[in-house]
Amino acid sequence: MSVISKSSVLLLPLAMLAVPVALSAQQDPYESQINVYGDRLPDRSEMTKGPEVEGIISARKGDQIQVTTVGGTRTTLSIAEYTQIKSTGGFLGLNRNKLTADSLLNGLPVTIATLQWDGGLVADKVDLRDKDLKVASMIRSGTDQRFAEQTAATEALRSRVADIDQYNVKNTTNVNFDTGRADLSAQAKNDLCATANTAAGMDNALLLVVGYTDSTGSDEVNQALSEKRAARVVNYLQQACGWKPYRMLTPTGMAEADPLADNETAYGKAQNRRVAVNVLVSKAVDGLDDL
Repeated sequence: MSVISKSSVLLLPLAMLAVPVALSAQQDPYESQINVYGDRLPDRSEMTKGPEVEGIISARKGDQIQVTTVGGTRTTLSIAEYTQIKSTGGFLGLNRNKLTADSLLNGLPVTIATLQWDGGLVADKVDLRDKDLKVASMIRSGTDQRFAEQTAATEALRSRVADIDQYNVKNTTNVNFDTGRADLSAQAKNDLCATANTAAGMDNALLLVVGYTDSTGSDEVNQALSEKRAARVVNYLQQACGWKPYRMLTPTGMAEADPLADNETAYGKAQNRRVAVNVLVSKAVDGLDDL
């Protein structure tokens, strides 16, 4: 059984939860924080360029959204008919898709170019990522009775995932891939669901998914491939194995870093073409069941 090294984990971002708090599709508890005014928005040509706003959509009411920054600042913006909403995805993020205002879900990370007038800020261009929208949509479509549980669990986990050093790696499952591919084998699928089932029985367990490649190919290709492999594993864990997105740390690709075996042999390369699924449990609660 392989265990990820501490040095590898420290390369990962500290704010690692994949998706912020998801809110109920029927009733948004933050709606009262947005004041809706009756002033009609002026024409785009009558406004001046405003500040860029980057953060997470934390509330939505009618044609207004609230965006909360990493520092906790809340900004309310209006959505107009001319607001452009685009998602970025695909290889190196080059593919862009136009979206409607319905795509602006609670919990979605966004970067917004704004226009301003004496009535406030208007979203001119909204940029987001396909993978963020997909996960936010998955949580949004959850059953109503699960939203309260997800919200409480996410807040509890958010307060504890401040430093990866505060977590123990209980076990690591490696699934392997063919050269240049990101397809999951039947064995890999079985191993992933078995890992998810085991982790589900652990109090406060989180999954950290890290993708790797062998030394074949350029750094750019290997980075993209390692990220694709990690994303494929995350999707399968969530969609087929039932692992909840709020218990998943942000996946990452490490290319050919931290090889398990020698890349000079075919056997070694086969071991290095992998995704590691690490089960983490907070040191604060680890072992309490044994007392």
